[in-house]
Amino acid sequence: MQNEATPRTTPATTPATQPVAELPTRRAPGCPFDPPAGLAPVRERSPLARMTYPDGHVGWLATGHSAVRAVLGDPRFSSRYELVHHPLPGAPEGPLDPAPVGDMTGMDAPEHTRYRRLLAGKFTVRRMRQLENRVREIVAEHLDALERRGPGTDLVDAYAKPIPALVICELLGVPYADRERFQDHAHTIMSAEETPENRYAAMVGLQRYMGELVAAQRAEPTDDLLGDLARDSDLSDEELVGIGAFLLAAGLDTTANMIAHGTFALLSHPAQADALRADPDLAPQAVEELLRYLTVAATGVRSAREDVELEGHLIRAGETVTLSLDAANRDPLRFPDPDVLDLRRKATGHLAFGHGIHQCLGQQLARVELAIALPALFTRFPDLRLAVPAEEIPLRTDMNIYGVHRLPVTWNEA
Repeated sequence: MQNEATPRTTPATTPATQPVAELPTRRAPGCPFDPPAGLAPVRERSPLARMTYPDGHVGWLATGHSAVRAVLGDPRFSSRYELVHHPLPGAPEGPLDPAPVGDMTGMDAPEHTRYRRLLAGKFTVRRMRQLENRVREIVAEHLDALERRGPGTDLVDAYAKPIPALVICELLGVPYADRERFQDHAHTIMSAEETPENRYAAMVGLQRYMGELVAAQRAEPTDDLLGDLARDSDLSDEELVGIGAFLLAAGLDTTANMIAHGTFALLSHPAQADALRADPDLAPQAVEELLRYLTVAATGVRSAREDVELEGHLIRAGETVTLSLDAANRDPLRFPDPDVLDLRRKATGHLAFGHGIHQCLGQQLARVELAIALPALFTRFPDLRLAVPAEEIPLRTDMNIYGVHRLPVTWNEA
């Protein structure tokens, strides 16, 4: 096992002369928490390697922590969707569409800067901590509901999905009477079992609802994120609707999968689950390690806006760089014994939330939700365990956000 002091072996041939044929995506059987098996050998040869894209473009694959972090933090790389080549097989041919209004992920400065400045103050650590009591109430309500459902319940449907959905409702200012409608749309959009037609209809329904919510906030702004923006910013109605949809997409699926997949990981590492039960104060540190270890948002993409030298190689203007965040978070040059889940590890510096100007805006909110939802679950059900063999848990290998489709759990009833 490498440690931080161990240098990488210099390859006999440079990555420029030996492109990786494709982005490794196949995970080893029986290893539901590890990155795709082909990433580690690429990273061992070089943290930055040439890669052939499905459309024939020859760009780059960054797998080392230092390389990924450098690209994320460098304004010479663009996030605009229409400038990148998609690394995954089956992607639409030709350039991607530009980012829709409000989608900060696909924007560069100055458009991104304008939105970021308006929103950053709404996601401060202090403001997110003010939501803690409400998050605790939501978690307690769903623990009660989980117990009423009884052993054998799917944790994804009963616990992991509804908690972040209701927290997003609190954040945006969705009236209580509308929350079931809001959640129904959100869950349909997230469901892999729904038809594309149903997911599209739910997206249209959600956009329509966001338009109604923005109109209501314009008329009578409330003390929440959309109300603040409606009252204090120069954003148009279209921009407010887009930002609401963006925040939902960014904060719902990722957090839901971290709750579910984090539970799966802890159930598969009982000593770590016991450590969390025994020491509730360990929760913030445990969350950082789970974020590093699982990295459910595993891949990013950037396009060089000009020639850039990185890791001894020249990335030319227009070339796409795929960023393997999960490989970077398992880099032994940054994290000793990176394939070991250790809740007492100081996992600072992980890239699960990205880095640079596009670092996840809602990361503090996600931390609050995870640090409450996971310990509360294992405290309420000290004998919580999988209701089916681990190899029968359906994994989201077909989705942009990794995790589990379902997680049947059981416990001993009193």
